[in-house]
Amino acid sequence: MNVTLIGMGSGQPENLTLQGLAALRQADLILGARRLLAVLPAGCTENRAAAYRPDEVAELLQTSGAENAVLVYSGDTGFYSGASSMMEKLEALGVRARVLPGLSSIQLLAAALGRPWQGWNLVSAHGRTCDPVAECMQGRPTFFLTGGSEDPATLCAQLAAEGFGDVQGVVGQCLGTPEEKLFRGSVKELAAGRFNSLSVLLVEAAEVLPRRAPGLPDEAFERGDVPMTKQEVRAAVLAKLAVRPEDILWDVGAGTGSVSVELALAAPRGRVYAVECRPEGCALIKANREKFRTRNLVLVEGLAPAALSDLPAPDAVFIGGSKGSLAAIVDAALDKNPDARICVSAIALETLSAAVAALTAKGRTVQVSQIAVSRAKAVGGLHLMMAQNPIYLITGE
Repeated sequence: MNVTLIGMGSGQPENLTLQGLAALRQADLILGARRLLAVLPAGCTENRAAAYRPDEVAELLQTSGAENAVLVYSGDTGFYSGASSMMEKLEALGVRARVLPGLSSIQLLAAALGRPWQGWNLVSAHGRTCDPVAECMQGRPTFFLTGGSEDPATLCAQLAAEGFGDVQGVVGQCLGTPEEKLFRGSVKELAAGRFNSLSVLLVEAAEVLPRRAPGLPDEAFERGDVPMTKQEVRAAVLAKLAVRPEDILWDVGAGTGSVSVELALAAPRGRVYAVECRPEGCALIKANREKFRTRNLVLVEGLAPAALSDLPAPDAVFIGGSKGSLAAIVDAALDKNPDARICVSAIALETLSAAVAALTAKGRTVQVSQIAVSRAKAVGGLHLMMAQNPIYLITGE
């Protein structure tokens, strides 16, 4: 049996490649979604079955007796297509198949707009979990496949709620068909729209800070009278925590939110929970969140460890302040994720001792790093180096 997987683009016969058209006309069995079977070009076999799930298709192939079977898919077989899982199924059955690609919805939208797409961030929100806020923080136009519970309006509503309402976007509906329509407007305007199931969304590049190494200048933050973790320490904290783009992170005793901001910039696809009990600190965290446009930073107003109970399991935790509850905070983090990476900052030797004890009690191998920070101060026309108390970073593996 010869099996061919074909991408049909929009489903219109004129969107097929010549290879795809020839394979369809040579087939003695065609399987695929009912919508695609209904618009097959002239000259194709009437031996058709509406089937696209791998197990169902495999059973039909094995019992059909067909010599040349074709499976049709919308869009392109290599762009978030069911063809990939079908290929795995066929390989497991020892069936060799060829793949003929088609026009993807991203190509059709880019063509309709008359612009290139190679720099776009490509995302599927079709039947899968999607965080549109994190995706739109990349500083590039973001293209969303939509479907299921997420359509362009629901995605835009989430973006508008997080401060992206003025960003421009465009919805492409029924692309590549005579019913093709483009809807342009701000994210807030598109959130109020109604679009059919054959729609995709492009959100233009939002204004974000350029990516850079950790360790933003101290003066870049709104500070007030709340203690702030200094630049050199912040850079070391991110290195110790080995922050990854998709991490869930806790900053306990977040103060001004300077570490929270650095964590959020380092994990654009993750979430940072800044836990702070002082009202003045919470106000500064909100101000710095807006200043640095870190939409993935969530303020948790309350005292740890009680304030940690409803948070998701962390991949990494920074403890900058504990109000005497250091051991309980460590316990709370490791109870949710025994493999969480933890870094504690300390100035007082009592805090250093408590951190070592809390981590070793959990079977962690402890490493202590000492950072000595100096600042220049102008005195009588001279710049003198003023040493500060050493800061200890305690990590447990």
